[in-house]
Amino acid sequence: MPEWDPSQPILEIDNLSISFFTRLREIPAVMDFSCKVMPGEAMGLVGESGCGKSTVALAVMRDLGKNGRIVGGSVRFKGRDLTTMGDEDLRRLRGSEIAMIYQEPMASLNPAMKIGAQLAEVPMIHRGMGKAEAWALARQIVADVRLPDPDRILNAYPHQLSGGQQQRIVIAMALMSKPALLILDEPTTALDVTVEAGIVALVKELGRKYGTSMLFISHNLGLVLEVCDRLCVMYSGEAVETGNVEEVFQTMRHPYTQALFRAIPLPGADKTSRPLVAIPGNFPLPHERPRGCNFGPRCNYFVAGRCDGGDVPMAEAPGDRHATRCLRWSEIDWDAPAAAGAVVERTPVGAPVLKVRELQKYYRISSGAFGGGAEKVVKANENLSFEAREGETLAIVGESGCGKSTLAKVLMGLETASDGSVNLFNHYVQSTPIQNRDTATVANLQMVFQNPFDTLNPSMSVGRQIVRALEIFGIGDSDAARGKRMLELLDLVKLPRAFAERMPRQLSGGQKQRVGIARAFAGGARVVVADEPVSALDVSVQAAVTDLLMDIQRKNRTTLLFISHDLSIVRYLSDRVMVMYLGHVVEMGSTDQVFSPPYHPYTEALLSAVPIADPKVKKQHIVLDGDIPSAMNPPPGCPFQTRCRWKAEVAGGICETELPPVRDLGDGHQIKCHLAAEVLDRMSPVITIAAE
Repeated sequence: MPEWDPSQPILEIDNLSISFFTRLREIPAVMDFSCKVMPGEAMGLVGESGCGKSTVALAVMRDLGKNGRIVGGSVRFKGRDLTTMGDEDLRRLRGSEIAMIYQEPMASLNPAMKIGAQLAEVPMIHRGMGKAEAWALARQIVADVRLPDPDRILNAYPHQLSGGQQQRIVIAMALMSKPALLILDEPTTALDVTVEAGIVALVKELGRKYGTSMLFISHNLGLVLEVCDRLCVMYSGEAVETGNVEEVFQTMRHPYTQALFRAIPLPGADKTSRPLVAIPGNFPLPHERPRGCNFGPRCNYFVAGRCDGGDVPMAEAPGDRHATRCLRWSEIDWDAPAAAGAVVERTPVGAPVLKVRELQKYYRISSGAFGGGAEKVVKANENLSFEAREGETLAIVGESGCGKSTLAKVLMGLETASDGSVNLFNHYVQSTPIQNRDTATVANLQMVFQNPFDTLNPSMSVGRQIVRALEIFGIGDSDAARGKRMLELLDLVKLPRAFAERMPRQLSGGQKQRVGIARAFAGGARVVVADEPVSALDVSVQAAVTDLLMDIQRKNRTTLLFISHDLSIVRYLSDRVMVMYLGHVVEMGSTDQVFSPPYHPYTEALLSAVPIADPKVKKQHIVLDGDIPSAMNPPPGCPFQTRCRWKAEVAGGICETELPPVRDLGDGHQIKCHLAAEVLDRMSPVITIAAE
C-alpha cells in the first residue's frame, strides 16, 4: 500500500450520499456531500437538527446501523477509501487512528467498570500495551485533561463523577491511542457554559499538543468560531457553504448562512428596536425536498424558474477555499441590512405581582444506602429575596445545581418552602402544595418546560390537550365555547388551526413547544415560569419561539420568569437578571447593569464563558477551576470562594469564613460579595466589540 503524503488531506469526503431504507421507501439523508480536513486542521460542521451532520460522522466511522447505507461517493482517510474497507481493517482504525466523542458521556462509559480500567483498556487492545504501562498512560492523560487528583479519578466509577468530569474522561479515552482524527459530535450540549468553556479550551490545547485533526459537529456557531479553523454549513443533507471560519462569518455567501446569523442573539440585538429574524417556513422532510435549491421555499432571494430549475452545484466564491451552493450568490447585495422587523413598544412594567422574601428550601436525606445513617441537609435555596413586576421579564441564570429549578418548583407548588414567604397576587402560597391551590392561582401561575417532547400526551390530539387545560381551569360554558377558545390559542401561538387534529408525533420540536405555550396560557396565565424553554430547539426555531413569548407578553402584560444558562438569549429578552450560585442570589439588577462592570466575580466568569458567533467581539477568557460544590456540603463563608479569582484582593481571609452581605450598588443593582468598592471599580468589561 502506498505511503500517505502528509501534505494531502487527512480526511477527504467526496460526493458522499447516504440513504436509510425503511419498509416504505428509501430516505436520502445526505446527498452529494464533499469536504476536506487537512492535517492539524479543525473543521466545524454546523446546521439545524436533521440536516445530516451526525450521519456524516457515523459514515466516517462506518457505523450507520442496519438500515443505513452509503449509496454514492467516497470517504478517504489518509488516502484509503473507508467505504470499501473490510471489517478487520476498520476495527484496526477505529479507536486507534480515528476516535469519536459523543454528545452524552454516560453512553460511552461502562457503569460497572472503574475509570482507570476503561482508559487502560484502549492502548491494551489497540496497541498491545502491557497493563502497568497502560495504567501509567491513563494517569498521565487524566492529568492532561485537567482533572484533580488523578489517582482518585482512576479508582472511581462513572456515576461518582459530574457531567463535566465524565466528558473529560471520554475525551481522555479518545486520546489514549493518540488518534490522527478526532470526531466530536455536540460534545458540550449537555454541559453548563462554565464547564463548556473549560472543555473547549481543553480540546483546543490537546489538538495542538497531539497534532490531532478534528471534525467538530455543533449547532452552536459561537463554539465553532472558538474551536475551528474551517467551517462547513449543512442544510437538508447538503453542504451549502464552506470556507475559512472568520471569512464565512464575515463574508457569508449563502442565504441560509445569512439567515442563521440573523436568528441568533448577537450583542446589539434588542427585542424592541432590533428583534431577531426567524427563518420563515419549516425544514423539509427528506422525502419532501423541493426541486432545485433545498432552501428555496424559505429564501428571501428565491427566483422561480431559476432556483427551482434543477440541481444546484457548489460554486467557488472569493477567499480561502470558499464555496457556496447558490446560483445567485454573485448578484446578492450581502451588505444590505436585514429588512427591519416591526419595532415594538417596550412593555410598560407595572406593580410587583410576585414577592419572595427570605425563601429557603432544604431537603433532608439519609446518608445510609438503605435509609439508615445520619440525616444530612441539602440546602437547595438559601434566603432568596426578589420581586417580579407585571409585564417584565426577569431572567434567572446560573449553573446546574445552583437552585434555579428548585425555586421554580416552590413557586409552582410542586414543593413547599422550608422557610420564608412567596406572595403571589397578595396570597401567600409558600406552604400550599399545588393540589391544595385554588383554580385561579393555578391558572394565574403556569410553567413552560424545557423539553417539549416530554410535556405532551402522545395519545391525545393537539386540540384535545388544549381543551383539557380549558376544562381544568373552568373556562368556557360549553364544548363549543372551549373549542372556539382552543382555536384562538392556536392563533395566539401562530400555529395553523388544522393542527388541532394532529398528534404530537406529527409536529416538529418548535411546533410542540408552541403547543406547550398555548396550554400554559389557556387559563390566562399572568405569571409564567419558562424553564429553559428554547434550549432544546434549533437557533432558527429559538428566534421564532422567543419572539412569540415576547409577543404574548406584550398582549397579555404577562410576567415572565425566564430560567436559562444561555446568557446571549438572556441579554436579548430580559429586563432584569438574577444570578444564582449554590442556592444564593449573588447578583441582581437590570440587564445593562449585570452585563457591564462592576460584576460579581461569578457573573464575570459566566459572561466570559458564553460563546459569541462574531469575530469582532473580543472576550476575556476566564475558565473556572472545579465544579459547583455540593449543596449537601457547601463551603464556609462565601459560596463562590473555592473558585473565585479575586479572593486574594480581600484582606483577612474573610471570604473563607464570613457570608458576604448584600450590597446595593445603586439603582436596584445589588451583589453579595466582600470585594471593596475600589476593587469593583477596577473591573474591565468581559465583552468588547472591536471598532469597524
